[in-house]
Amino acid sequence: MSEVHLQYPDLSHLIDRLHFKPTEGKIWLAEQRSILMGLGALSSFRKEIISTLGQERGKGFFMRLGYYSGMRDAELARKLNPDASPEKAFLFGPQMHALRGMVKVIPLKLDFCLDTPHFYAEFEWIDSFEVEICRNALGQLNEPACWMLLGYACAYSSHFTGLDIQFREVTCRGQGDAHCLIIGKLAQEWPDHEEFSQLFREAPLIDELYELQSRIADLELSIQYPEDVPRALGEAPPFTSALTMIDRGANSDVTMLLIGETGTGKEVLARRVHSMSARSQGPFVAVNCAAIPPELIESELFGVEKGAYTGAMQSRPGRFERADGGTIFLDEIIELSPRAQAALLRVIQEGELERVGDTRTRKVNVRIVAATNEDLAAAVKAGRFRADLFYRINAYMVVIPPLRERRNDIALLAEHFRQRYEKQYRKKTLGLSDRAMEALNRHDWPGNIRELENAVERGIILTDEHSSITEENLFSIRPKRELSDDLRKLNQSSGQLEKPDHQQLFRETLAEQVLANQIGINDLETLLIDKAMEKSEQNVSAAARLLGLSRAALAYRLKRRDDHTESDEA
Repeated sequence: MSEVHLQYPDLSHLIDRLHFKPTEGKIWLAEQRSILMGLGALSSFRKEIISTLGQERGKGFFMRLGYYSGMRDAELARKLNPDASPEKAFLFGPQMHALRGMVKVIPLKLDFCLDTPHFYAEFEWIDSFEVEICRNALGQLNEPACWMLLGYACAYSSHFTGLDIQFREVTCRGQGDAHCLIIGKLAQEWPDHEEFSQLFREAPLIDELYELQSRIADLELSIQYPEDVPRALGEAPPFTSALTMIDRGANSDVTMLLIGETGTGKEVLARRVHSMSARSQGPFVAVNCAAIPPELIESELFGVEKGAYTGAMQSRPGRFERADGGTIFLDEIIELSPRAQAALLRVIQEGELERVGDTRTRKVNVRIVAATNEDLAAAVKAGRFRADLFYRINAYMVVIPPLRERRNDIALLAEHFRQRYEKQYRKKTLGLSDRAMEALNRHDWPGNIRELENAVERGIILTDEHSSITEENLFSIRPKRELSDDLRKLNQSSGQLEKPDHQQLFRETLAEQVLANQIGINDLETLLIDKAMEKSEQNVSAAARLLGLSRAALAYRLKRRDDHTESDEA
C-alpha cells in the first residue's frame, strides 16, 4: 500500500473509555486500571534502578515495562473503532501516549502492508517525560534516553500488525540532540536486531537469582517430601495454617477429617496426605459418597458376594479392598447410610470388613481421610450420624477455609488455572485485564476454588488469541454502562472532570437494548402507549402528559392503531 495521510482519529473514541472514580481511588481506560504518578517519584525510581542494576540492565528493565504497556494498548486500539482503517486505528497508540501525559507524538511517515509484509514509520517525540527525568535526576546520557517509550513503540506496532517490528531512537534530547526521532522497520531489516531483542528478555542477574531460588526450593522439597506431592496453592494465613496441620498429620495412620465447603479442594489435600505418607506407593482411592445411591453404598465400599442380591452375578471387591495398603478418601461422608456407617466403624476399630452377602471377614490395612461440608456434630444431635463413628473420625480434624476468607490467593489460583487451560486449549492470551482481576477479587465465590477454576476456563475459551481475558468472558455477562454518582469523565475541551449526564446515559443504554433485541419502532410506540394508558387508568389526557404529547396527538395515534387492528381482523 502507499503512504497514508497522517491524520489522527477522533480522540472521543479514547475519551469515552476513560473513567475517573475518585471515591474508589481508581481510573479506568477501558479494561485497564491506570494511575497518575508524579514525575519526581518516577525520577527517583529510575535513578535507583540504574544504581542497582547498572545502566544497560536498567535500560532493559524500562524497555520491558514499556513493552508490556504497548502490548495491552495494541489490543485496545483494535477495538476502539472497528470501522476505522488499519492505518488510522494504528494511530490510537500515539494518542494513548499523549493521553497518559508521557509524550506528544508527531507522525511523520507511516507506510505498512500486512500482506507483503512491509513496515516503515517515523515519529517525532516532543516533551518526552523520560527526557525530563534525565534533566531532573540523571543528567545527560551518552545514548538515547526514552527507553519505556521505545519499548512501547516496538510492542504496540508488533502486536497491532502481527509483524515483528523494531524501532530505534536515532536522535534524542536526552543525549543532547535537538529532537527525539524514532524510526520503525521490520526487525530483520535492522543489522543488530538479534542483539536488540535481548533487551526484551529478563536480565541475566534476575534469571540467575530465580534459578538459585528454584534450586533451593527443589532441594528443600526433596529433603522433606516425595517429588510427587500434589501442589496446594495458597499463601493466605488461614490456608497455610490448615496446610501445616495436614503436613504434620500426613505421615501417621490417624483418621483425618477435612471440614470445608464444596469446592475448597479437599480431594487435592487428601492426595497430598497420601503422597506424604509411608503409604505413598500404595493405591489412593477416592469415593464421593453422595454420588452413590444409598442401596448400593455398602456393596461399593465393602464389596459383594455372588448371589447376595438379584443382579449380583459374581463376587467383587469393594473400594476398601482396592485401597488395601494405601489411602481411601471418603468425600461427603455424612451421606453414608446407617448400615454403611456401622460397617465403616468396624473397619476403623478392627481393620476388617465383610462383603455384602458373605459369611467371613477380610482384613484390610487402609488409611482413611474423610471429608464433609456439613456440621457433623449437628448431624449427630439430629440422629443422622452415629456418635461413635463421629468420635473415631474426628480424631484429627482440619478446617479448610473457603476462598472468600483467603482473597490474597485468588490471583495466584487464577494464574495457575490460566496457565493450565491455555496449555489444554493451545491458546495464548494476554492474561487477565485489570477490571477482570478486580471482578475476581470482588466476587464472593460460593463455589470456592472449583467455581474459580470454571470461570477461568470459560474465560480462556471465550477470549480471542493474544487478547486479554475480560470480566464479561469470565462471568458470561454483557458489559454494563456505569451510572454511579462518583463516576467522572474527562471533558475533552476543558480538560476538567465532570459528572455524567445520567439522563443521556440512560437514553443511550435504552436505545442499545431496543436495537439489541430487534424491537421495531412501531412495536416500541405501541408498548409505550399501552403502558402510559395503563398507568393513567385509560385517561387520554394524563397518558399524553406522560408521553410528552398533546392530547390530540395521542388521540390520533390511538385511532390509527385501532384502525390498523380492525383492518387486520377484517
